[in-house]
Amino acid sequence: MRLFSAVSLFLAGAATALAQQTNVVTPAPYRPITAAQRLEWFANSTAGPVTLLGGVFSSGLLTWKNSPPEYGPHWEGFAKRNGLRVSGNAANNAMEAGIGAYLGEDPRYFRVPGKPVGARIGNALRMVVIAHDRNGREVPNYARFIATPASSAISNAWRPDSQVTAQATFSRVGLSFLGQAISNTFVEFWPDIRRHIGRKQQN
Repeated sequence: MRLFSAVSLFLAGAATALAQQTNVVTPAPYRPITAAQRLEWFANSTAGPVTLLGGVFSSGLLTWKNSPPEYGPHWEGFAKRNGLRVSGNAANNAMEAGIGAYLGEDPRYFRVPGKPVGARIGNALRMVVIAHDRNGREVPNYARFIATPASSAISNAWRPDSQVTAQATFSRVGLSFLGQAISNTFVEFWPDIRRHIGRKQQN
C-alpha cells in the first residue's frame, strides 16, 4: 500500500511540476504576481492537461489496488477516484490562491539554476513552506499552512468513510506537503533534464 501511495504521489507531483513549468522564472528583479497569473497558477495546478494526465495514472494505480475500497476495482471506481483527486486539488488550490491574494503571497516556485545542486535541492524543499510577499521578500507561506489542512478537512464532506478519519485527514496534509516538495524538485531540474535529453537526441 505504501508503494502505491508513493508512486501515486510521485506521478502527481511530477505532473503538477510539468504543468507549472511555464510560470517558473527566476525573479531578477522580482515582479509581484498579477491576478491573471494567480488564476493561471490555479488553473494549471488544478486542471492543466498534464496535471489531469498525472491524475489518470495515479487513479489507475489506486483502482488496481482498490483504494479506497468503497469505490471498487472497476471503471466507475476509477472515475470516482479521479474526480475525488480533482475536487480535492481544486479545494486546496482555490483556498491557497484566495488566502494568498489577501495576504499578498506569491504561490509560484522560482528556480535557482545558477546554484550548486545541493543548494537547488535545498531551495526546492525550503520553498514548500516559504512564499514571496508583494515586495519579493521571503515570508512563511501562511496561505499554504491554512489551506492544506482546512481543505483536507473540508473534503471529508464528499470522501468515502474510510478516508474521513482523523488519521486519514492528517495523513493527507503530510502527503500534500511532500507532494509539493516533489513538484518543486521537478520544476527546479526538469529544464536541465529536458536540455540534456535534447542534446542526446541530436547526437
